[in-house]
Amino acid sequence: MRKIIQLLGIVMVFQGVSGAIDQVAVQPFFGIFLNFFNRVILPRLDFLTGYEIFANLTLAALGAVLAIAADRLQPS
Repeated sequence: MRKIIQLLGIVMVFQGVSGAIDQVAVQPFFGIFLNFFNRVILPRLDFLTGYEIFANLTLAALGAVLAIAADRLQPS
């Protein structure tokens, strides 16, 4: 379970950074996978209009926190 949470955190980091890059310049690599949050989720959340870069960087930060927290969990 710990490895799955770490993987989810790492994917969140990659999606957040890729989404921030996509807001500045088009991100051609793994666009459908890495920009899922940026291209599918963000347009549906009206309160984040104008804050797309902030939302993507927040996703990356939360992913980093999740991966670090999963790494520090004690194996059972």
